[in-house]
Amino acid sequence: MKSFNTGSILSGESGTGWLNPGVIVLLVLLGAGSFVSLSLDVPRALRGIKGDEATYVAMALSLAHDADLVYERRDEERFFAIYPGGPEGIYLKDGVGSFIESQKSFPFIRRVTYPDGVEDRFYFGKAFISSVFAAPFVWAAGVNGLVWFNVVLLSLVWFCAYRFIAVTGSATFALPYTLVFFGVSIVPLYLWWLSSDMFNLAGVFGAYFLWFYKDVAPRATTRLGVWLRGSNSDLVAALLLGLVIFSKPWPHPLLILPPVVHLWRQGRLGHGIAVGFLAAAVSWVGFGLNAAVSGELNYQGGLDRRYVAGEFPFEPGNQWNDLGVSMSTDSIVVEDPLEVREFATLLYHNVRYFLVGRHFGLLPFFFPGIVAVVLFLITYSRARAWQWVTLGITVLAAVTLVIYMPFTWSGGGGPSGNRYFLSVYPLFLFLTPPLRTPWATISSWLGGMLFIGHILVDPFVSAKQTYLGPERGLLRALPVELTTVLDLPVMLDAPRARVRYGEEPPVQLYFLDHNASLPEAPGIWIHGRQRADIILRSQNEFETITVTARSPIATEVSVDVGRGQGVMVLEPGVQGTVTVEAAGVYSRKSWAYLMQIRTSDGFVPRLVEPGSGDGRFLGAAISLRATPAAIQ
Repeated sequence: MKSFNTGSILSGESGTGWLNPGVIVLLVLLGAGSFVSLSLDVPRALRGIKGDEATYVAMALSLAHDADLVYERRDEERFFAIYPGGPEGIYLKDGVGSFIESQKSFPFIRRVTYPDGVEDRFYFGKAFISSVFAAPFVWAAGVNGLVWFNVVLLSLVWFCAYRFIAVTGSATFALPYTLVFFGVSIVPLYLWWLSSDMFNLAGVFGAYFLWFYKDVAPRATTRLGVWLRGSNSDLVAALLLGLVIFSKPWPHPLLILPPVVHLWRQGRLGHGIAVGFLAAAVSWVGFGLNAAVSGELNYQGGLDRRYVAGEFPFEPGNQWNDLGVSMSTDSIVVEDPLEVREFATLLYHNVRYFLVGRHFGLLPFFFPGIVAVVLFLITYSRARAWQWVTLGITVLAAVTLVIYMPFTWSGGGGPSGNRYFLSVYPLFLFLTPPLRTPWATISSWLGGMLFIGHILVDPFVSAKQTYLGPERGLLRALPVELTTVLDLPVMLDAPRARVRYGEEPPVQLYFLDHNASLPEAPGIWIHGRQRADIILRSQNEFETITVTARSPIATEVSVDVGRGQGVMVLEPGVQGTVTVEAAGVYSRKSWAYLMQIRTSDGFVPRLVEPGSGDGRFLGAAISLRATPAAIQ
């Protein structure tokens, strides 16, 4: 009796059935991941709602149980039954009606919208497409289904990545390399994000796999293999990318260029145009469906899109117009118009932070991708033309993000790593040259673990309290993204962010770690034998920062505010002062300065002061005074 060759069916190549190592690992990932995702108490394990999750969870629940995308009283009750705090941070829109009227100038007609006046239903202010695909999982497993859906997506992404790398080189090296490529980046942390991020990553990867697998794979031996190498797979890839473009309109439209250019280079001009137009058409169908549901094409814009938190529409006495904050996005908002020189300086800082930033940098959070690029450049003479175009588009995507969103290019909401670049990251895998040794895997694993290993080993805490990871390890050696202060993870730890300090001039303090206390009498305590990183933010540009310190013990206090270092050698009970030249970064109509303060020794108050119950290990209490720069 002929054996059932699962490896052949899944990969499109002849294989060894159930003994295919890729199939075995895929089944392990799916089995173990499904067991974990279905066994968790998701609301408690993931510590409630974070980021944009409320909208995506509510949409998936509405589709799974009501087969609609309307937010009504029953949706709010259902959400409270799962999350006692309610849909905190949900994006909702009022419904609209419309009519067409003529006008004298081109295009001579326009669509006019107005509130529909219906008060017992609202609509969701996020793209619904990922929730549509997740809805069957949510119907079967409740909110656990969203984690389950992510597990299935990432498992399939890994398997296709393994197949791609295996056919270009050694299957032996492909297996650990692809596990490390995804597993030792920040990607696995987003298994625990109940939003569209994993859907977008999987859609981009699936599209590129379907487009370029045919360019590296050997001759087909199965029907699936023939299909993967045929023109129809290009169209399915375009459909996938179109869905992702609808889900997140930027920078995904750029990603259509490598396959279209590749097809044109092959002399298939018409097919390339068809692929590009299909991706665009699918995205516009999504916007059209959004208009059919809510009355508006743009799920992020319109008459009245609101970010709702604290109080919700169907609570007694609440009126829609009194709830939340208006968050309509219909156009590019120029938050802070800059001159050419100022813009160039901001761009320089953003590019630097994009590459090596402590909280969102490419190097620490996507280290295996850096290894793939280095290998690609080392073996550039064997690279294919579409790989060069892919590398160029990846760079262009990064640059356009920091230009288009100079203050929120990381995704907003204090994510771990760059959430907006997460879906572009898989493109690095397609740059990987044929693997003949294990060194690519070893270096990717070492670098990834050194930077973010401590984040990955405790994903439930790391996914919710994203500000904890950058407080420790090698991340502390990297620069802080001073252009995006209002999007740093510390913003999620409200008591330590936007702490008002001083009067002449007033500043805001952001405590990036737990090595310093909040202001108290007699000052800000810097813990003993520790370095505290504190951001000072002000509308004023500062020339110098003066730090005054006092301690009941002998200790050395060093201060760095970006341009120089000052040191105070304190005697017990004797005040010391140092003035340091400040170097800040201008962004969002304010200046931000990173102050790093170290102490060489410390004491425990309750062990040296009668009646004290303070068990902290303290070094020195400091106070700050800023000197504004002279106006030129």
